[in-house]
Amino acid sequence: MSIIKPDNIITEQPSLEQLPESFAIWVDSLSTIRLTGEESHSYLQGQVTCDVNQVAEKGLLTGSHCDAKGKVFSVFRLFEQAQSLHLLQHQDSIEQSLSELKKFGVFAKVEIEKSAFSFLCLVGQESENWLKQQFSQLPDELNPVITEKESTLIYLAGQRTRYLLINEANQLTSLALETKLPIYNHNVWTLLEITEGFPQLNQHSVQKFVPQMLNVDAINGISFNKGCYLGQETVARMQYLGKNKKVMTAFDGKASQSTELSLEKQVSENWRSGGDVIASYIADNEQCYLQAVVAKDDEPNQYRLKVNELPLTQINLPYLINKSEQE
Repeated sequence: MSIIKPDNIITEQPSLEQLPESFAIWVDSLSTIRLTGEESHSYLQGQVTCDVNQVAEKGLLTGSHCDAKGKVFSVFRLFEQAQSLHLLQHQDSIEQSLSELKKFGVFAKVEIEKSAFSFLCLVGQESENWLKQQFSQLPDELNPVITEKESTLIYLAGQRTRYLLINEANQLTSLALETKLPIYNHNVWTLLEITEGFPQLNQHSVQKFVPQMLNVDAINGISFNKGCYLGQETVARMQYLGKNKKVMTAFDGKASQSTELSLEKQVSENWRSGGDVIASYIADNEQCYLQAVVAKDDEPNQYRLKVNELPLTQINLPYLINKSEQE
């Protein structure tokens, strides 16, 4: 059966300020890895940075999957559905993560595969009103994951509260059309993730950074007392010996769709390479939003885009960076 998508998806790209109070996003840039089997929890516990044993209690966890050297394959949100574990993440990072999980999974009683879900993000009061008609209760910060009628609904706290509705594509399309909300494409999801400070790894940034360089510690995605997991030695060394020299941040500025999105920073009278852009969103009015990994001590420096030499302004993320190092 072919996948049916809503035929009224908006292709325009508004700036953050131009977004309406209530809207939906068809997020086909997301995917999930599903783990099932009697050893799925214990197996995943030894592979990722978060404490998988807490997922039943907390409902939703953030974490990262690293290689043996502590370099990140993926940053994910972890939830349970129908006795399976699901690693929700950007589809650009999923293939390498899936391959590595399968490689070691042959030694455990676990089945690992890519899920066939689709995703609809809902924002605003009209969205909440419609969701209340579909679910007997809505998820919240204390109970962030609800599953009813084969649909899973995830609550994502932030500067704009989001609900992520998960189901098979054809069923989700019918639900999306019922909402009567404007439906944007997945790029608007990227915009919100950038401003919320959730890492958006693309194919070029996989296995390039350790978790702290992507603020995974700041979004509560690393457990430092859970026991051994792949890459733990590097992650712990970064944390306790103060070895981490990079952080992830966000910028806004002006750029056209054809602008090369590379950063420069001012050092005295000169301009030098300023860091690695890992995600971007350019609105139709040329408002530009970037997610980048930069040097940790570079905050006072001035940044600009390399090609057009227009200045960039750092966006305040809704959390403390490297908070555990400050305690």
